Amino acid sequence: MSKQVYISADYAEYDGDRDVVEELNKWGSDNFHKVDFIDMSKVASGSVSKDPDCRICDLKQEFNRQINASSAVIFVVGDKTALRTAGSACRRSGNDQSSCNCTPYKQNTNGTKSCKVFFTSTPGENDDVGCINSYSYLKHEFKQAEKKNKTIIVVYNSLRRESDWLPSYMKNYEDNARPFWTTNYRGDKVGDYSYIKEVLGF
Repeated sequence: MSKQVYISADYAEYDGDRDVVEELNKWGSDNFHKVDFIDMSKVASGSVSKDPDCRICDLKQEFNRQINASSAVIFVVGDKTALRTAGSACRRSGNDQSSCNCTPYKQNTNGTKSCKVFFTSTPGENDDVGCINSYSYLKHEFKQAEKKNKTIIVVYNSLRRESDWLPSYMKNYEDNARPFWTTNYRGDKVGDYSYIKEVLGF
């Protein structure tokens, strides 16, 4: 039986961390490990985002569902991770609906629309992280994984430890974070799965 593992990463086209995600997906689909990786790019391009009125809060709610269904969450940290703010534009928390606007997902050219959330409430101790917040998508995913006590794996998109890259909300994981890449006997850069395999129980 395969394990579902969620991947959170920066998917910026030119300076993000897609290379690590692609490498993880290749590893997870081999005949030995059977890991069903779900990453935020799949969620953001899935059914929820096909709704023409998909908002930031809808995506965060779907991220919560996928993280809840996963046994572990891998956070890929690159040199731009701490700077990413996508998903943080929601201002509904603490403000009236009438004073808030946001842009439906991937519809920037169409301008903003009025907030569609009528009522907000404070999540309980055992509830998901609320989808109405000013967290970036990356921070929201991390907070959800923490709140739901998921196994958290932090890897750097680097050949070495890059503690300075960690966002402030990940600092408690500095001692456990590992570089994802290593070099083989030929000097080629290859994925180092030893830490991930150990944590996932392979």
